[in-house]
Amino acid sequence: MEYPRLETLRRVRRMVVKLGSSVLSGSKQRLDFSTLRRLSGDVAALKAQQRQVILVSSGAILAGREQLALGIRPMTTQLKQAAAAVGQSRLMRAWDEAFAREKITAAQVLLTREDLRQRRRYLNARNTLFTLLRLGVVPVINENDTVSTDEIKFGDNDTLSALVAGLCDADLLVLLTDRDGLYSADPRDDPGARLIACVSEGEAAVRAGRSATGATGSPAPLQWSGTKEAAERRVELCAGGRPGPAGSGGMASKFKAAQLAAGTGIPTVIANGFNAGILQRVLAGEEVGTLFIARASPLDKRRQWLAFAAHPRGQIHVDEGAREALAGKSKSLLPSGIKSVSKSFEAGDVVSLVSGGVEFARGLSNYNSKELDKIKGLKTSQIEAALGYKPADEVVHRDNMAVLRR
Repeated sequence: MEYPRLETLRRVRRMVVKLGSSVLSGSKQRLDFSTLRRLSGDVAALKAQQRQVILVSSGAILAGREQLALGIRPMTTQLKQAAAAVGQSRLMRAWDEAFAREKITAAQVLLTREDLRQRRRYLNARNTLFTLLRLGVVPVINENDTVSTDEIKFGDNDTLSALVAGLCDADLLVLLTDRDGLYSADPRDDPGARLIACVSEGEAAVRAGRSATGATGSPAPLQWSGTKEAAERRVELCAGGRPGPAGSGGMASKFKAAQLAAGTGIPTVIANGFNAGILQRVLAGEEVGTLFIARASPLDKRRQWLAFAAHPRGQIHVDEGAREALAGKSKSLLPSGIKSVSKSFEAGDVVSLVSGGVEFARGLSNYNSKELDKIKGLKTSQIEAALGYKPADEVVHRDNMAVLRR
C-alpha cells in the first residue's frame, strides 16, 4: 500500500529543521545572509499556518573561521572550539536580524551530550523548548562546540537534530543539505545516480525517483533484493558520500539521523536547502527529497531517552540465554545471565547490554560495576551472601530497559 505522504506531512504541527553549514554558506566559505533571510521567511510562512518550528543550526565554526581569517576548516578540537567561541555570537546575531525582518523572536539554545544524558537535564531542556514554543519564539539550537569534547559531543548536528526531534515530540524532522536527497550513488561521481524517494523500515527495496541528470518517471523499486540487513547496508553505502567543503557530517550522518528519528516514530525528509520554498513544498506533500517512514510502533518517551539520548557509562556482557529472555521475552536482567562487566559505572547509570560483542539493549543498572563483578553468574538468592546486602533482585529491570532495533 502506498505510504500516505500527503496526509502525513499536511498534519505536521511541530517540526525540527536542521540547517548544515553547506546550506548556510550558500556554497561560499562564509555565512550567506541572503540564505538566512530566505529561510527565516520560510519559517515565518509556516508559523502563519500555525506550525511550530525549531531550528538546529550549524555555522558557528564557519562564522568564526571567517572572522579569524582561517584559510581552511579547523581540524584540531582546540581550533574548532576557538572558532566556535568567536563565531557563535555572530551566527546568532545573523539569525536575530533575519527573524527581526519577519517580526519573530529567536532564542539561542546551546546543548551538549551531557544535557541529554542526564534525565533531569533532559527534562529541563524539554520544558524550556516547550515554553519558548508556547511564547511564539523560534528556538535556534546548536551544539555547544566551545566546551564540547570527544567524550560529550554529539558528533554532528544531524544526530543532535534527531535527538531534539524526539525531545520535543516533533511531528517531522527535515534535514536540509546541498543535495536533493539520498541517491543510489554519489551524484558527484555517478551521473546516472537515482534519487531515492522513500525509505521504509523492513523493506528489501526502496522507491526511486528522478535521476541525477533530471530524468523523471514513475517511482519504482531499486532492485536491491535480499535480506533486510543486506538492503539496509546497501542504502547505507549509498549514503556514504563525502561532506561538502563547509560541512562536517555528509550524507552518511544524515542517513543515520533519519534512521534514529524514524525509530522514535518521527518521519524524516532529507531535502535540498538551496531550493526556494523547500519547507512549504515538503509540507504540501510534494515528492521532493527522500522521505524516511517512521517506525509504526515507536518506543515510549522514557525508553526513547534510554535508547537514543542517554550515553552508556559501561557495558554488561550477558550470555545468549539472557539476551533471548531480555530481547525476545521482555524479561528483566538477573545476575545469573551476566558474564562480565566493562568500564566503571555507578548504580543508576545507563549501561549497554551486550551479547556476542553486539549491543542489543540499554538500561538503568541497579548495581555498580564492582558489585556486579562479585555477583555475576549468581542466583538472586545468593546476592545478599555475596555483598552483605541486596538493593534489588534485578540488575536491570525491564521497565528501565530499551531493546534496540538494528
